[in-house]
Amino acid sequence: MNKRMVRYVLSRILQIFGVLVLLPLFVSLLYQEPLRNQVSFLGTAALSSAIGFSLSRNSVSVGGMYAKEGFVIVSVCWVMLSFFGALPFVLSGEIPSIVDAFFETASGFTTTGASILNDVEVLSPSMLFWRSFTHLIGGMGVLVFALAVLPKTESESVHIMKAEVPGPVFGKLVSKLSSSARILYVIYLAMTAATILLLLIGGLPLFDSVLLSFGAAGTGGFALRNGSIAPYDSLYVETVLGFAMLAFGVNFNLYFMLLSKHVKEVFTNEELRWYLSIVAAAILLITANLVGTSQGLWTALRDSFFTVSSVVTTTGYSTADFGQWPLFSRLILLVLMFVGGMAGSTSGGIKVSRIAIMAKTAVAELKRTSYPNRVVSVHFEEKALDTKTIRSVVNYLVVYVFVFAVILLLVSLEMPDFISAFSTVAATINNIGPGMGVVGPLSSFSLYSPLNKVLLSFTMIMGRLEIFPILILFSPSIWRRRA
Repeated sequence: MNKRMVRYVLSRILQIFGVLVLLPLFVSLLYQEPLRNQVSFLGTAALSSAIGFSLSRNSVSVGGMYAKEGFVIVSVCWVMLSFFGALPFVLSGEIPSIVDAFFETASGFTTTGASILNDVEVLSPSMLFWRSFTHLIGGMGVLVFALAVLPKTESESVHIMKAEVPGPVFGKLVSKLSSSARILYVIYLAMTAATILLLLIGGLPLFDSVLLSFGAAGTGGFALRNGSIAPYDSLYVETVLGFAMLAFGVNFNLYFMLLSKHVKEVFTNEELRWYLSIVAAAILLITANLVGTSQGLWTALRDSFFTVSSVVTTTGYSTADFGQWPLFSRLILLVLMFVGGMAGSTSGGIKVSRIAIMAKTAVAELKRTSYPNRVVSVHFEEKALDTKTIRSVVNYLVVYVFVFAVILLLVSLEMPDFISAFSTVAATINNIGPGMGVVGPLSSFSLYSPLNKVLLSFTMIMGRLEIFPILILFSPSIWRRRA
C-alpha cells in the first residue's frame, strides 16, 4: 500500500472540504443566526484545512497509484468527510450527539435521505442548507469533483473514478479523465440550476427552491418541512421534482451524447429503454391498484407518478404515506428500491444495467439447458458481453445478498417486525431514505440504538460505493507495503 499517495489525495480532499463548508457560513450570516452557528462552520473549516495541510507535508515524490490505493482513498474519504461534515451540527448544538450527526451527514453525502430528526423544522436555515448541500456534493461524487478541479495523472485518477462512479462498467466521456469529470459536473450543475429556476417559476421561495433542487439533483431527499413535499400541496412542484428525479436517474453519459448531437445513440440506448419501461409499468400498475381501493384516478396517478419517480431513483421525497397503500403497491415499491436508477447516474440501488444483464443471462441459461449444443451469447447495448463482465455482475450480486443478510440479522435485534427490519436495510444499502413500517416516509431512524446508527451509517456509505471499497478497507492484506 502506497500510504504516501493515500495521504496526499486525502489532504487535497480535506482542503477542498474546508472551502466548501464556508458556503453555509454565508447563509448563517445572511439570516443573522447566533454566533455559535458561524463558529461551528469556521471551526470545521479550520480543522479540516489544518489536517489537510499537515497530511500534505510529504506530497513530493508520493509515487504511483494502483487499484487498491484508489479503493482505499475512496472509502476513507467518504467516512472521513461524513465525520467532518457532522461537526457543524454537533458544535452548534442543533444535533448534539456525534453519532446522530454522523448518521445524518453520512445520509446526506451518500444521498440516502434517511434522518434521525423527528422535527426537521427546528433546524436553522444554515444547518438546513448544509444538510441539503451534502446531497449536491455527494450526488456526483466527492472525488469526481476533486478530479475536476485538481490536476492529476490520468493513469492514477482512473482508479479513483472507477471506485466512486457507480455501475458495472466504467467509461470516460473524452480521452482525458479530468476533462470527463469537468463535463460531468457542468452538466450536473446546469441541470440543478434549471430545476431551481423551474421551482422559482412555480412560486416557491428561493431558499426552498435551492434546497429541494439539491435533493433532486443528488437524488437524496432531505426536505425542509415535516412531511417532505406534501406540505406544499402543489401539482406543479410535484411534477417538476418528479421529472427532475427521473432525469437525474439517467446515465449522465447520455446527456453528453445529446450535447454531442448523437441523438440516435441516446434513444437506442438499451439501459434507458429498460429504465423508462420499468418506471412506466410501475406507475400504471400502482395507479390501477390505488384506483381499485378508495382513490380517484387523478389522485392515484398523481401519487403513483411522484412516488415511483422518488423510489426508483432512490431519492426519498414523498407526498403520500405509501406504507398505508395496498400490499400489491408496496411490493412493487420494494422491488423498485432494489432496482434503482441507471449506471452513471446519481441514483442508488443495484442499477438497471445489472438487472438487465442478469435477466438476459438467466434467459440464456434456460436456452442452454433446453439446447445443450446451442451457442448462446448474452448481448447488451448491441454488444456481446464477455465472461468477465457477466462474472463481475454475478459476483457483485452474491456479495450484495450476503452483506444484506448479515446487516438484516443485526438490525432485526431492535425491530418489531420483519418488514420494518427488511426495509431499513433496503433503504440504507440502496440509498433510498424512508422505508416501510416503523421507518416509513412519516417516521425517522431515531428509534435505533447508537450502535445500529453507526452500522447503518456505514451501510449507507457501503451502498453508495457499491460495497467493495468498504470491504477492501477492512482487509489486512491491503495495507501491506507494495514491493
